[in-house]
This record gives sequence, C-alpha cells and structure tokens, in this order.
Amino acid sequence: MKLPPPAFLPREQWLEVVARAPLVSIDLILRDDQQRVLVGLRRNEPARGFWFVPGGVIRKNERLDDAFARITHDELGLALKRADARLLGIYEHLYERNFAGAPDIGTHYVVLAHELGVGAALSTLPQAQHGEWRWMSSWELLSRDDVHENTKAYFE
Repeated sequence: MKLPPPAFLPREQWLEVVARAPLVSIDLILRDDQQRVLVGLRRNEPARGFWFVPGGVIRKNERLDDAFARITHDELGLALKRADARLLGIYEHLYERNFAGAPDIGTHYVVLAHELGVGAALSTLPQAQHGEWRWMSSWELLSRDDVHENTKAYFE
C-alpha cells in the first residue's frame, strides 16, 4: 500500500496538532573543516531571536531518510543523506510558546539530533527560518546568552 505524500497542514490544523501532541523532529549539528557548528538566528517562534541549529519536523507518512533529505534541502539548500550523518542522540525540547503565538499552547518536540561534517563552510543558505547564519565553535556556543539552551544541550 502506497502512503500519501507528506504535506503541510493548514495553520489552524497545525496549531491543533501542536496543542495536543509532541512533534518528532530532526536537528542538524553541522560541522565545517574547523569543527565549528552552523547556527542560524531564528526568525520564528518558539525560539525566535536565538541562535539555533537548523532542523525541522518529520511529516506524517514521511520516512526518516526522506525527511532528512527534505529538511536539509529546506534548511540548507542541499539534500543530504541521513546515512552520511551520525545520530547524536534523542532530546526533548519543551517551550511555553508556539509558532502562532496562540496563548496557553506550548510546543513539545522529541528531537533526533544528527551530526554531520560538511567540509568547507556552506556559501548560500536559505533565509526562511533563520535571518542570519554563523559558524561558531562549541566553546563560543556554550558561552553566549543568545544561543538557545536546547542548542547548547548538544554540546554539554
């Protein structure tokens, strides 16, 4: 039986999911040749205004390998393979806020964090989720107040 392709939900339906269920996502810990980590300055809630690693939610009926390729394409502009990454671990991110700014609805993520070397620094990166991009050392990430605690957890 062939499953339907993954798709975005309309905003109100997505908010209903966020209100009632944990979201399963993939975060990407990307390292360049100097072992620096790629972080972006988040444009959207629930972590707006913080430096955060790229990532995204796995969609209904989407295989992990397909989700990994889609998320890396959406976030980085190139589809990478999950087989080339190392599963760093499973993490839990809890936020009091949600993407829509709706009151009294938090966001709960179960995150499959993957680490991947990308060699030289990436040149052009999409701006939809992150307004700026920066490569930081693990030490710099841990020492800054504007790096989100959920990103810091990958390096502690």
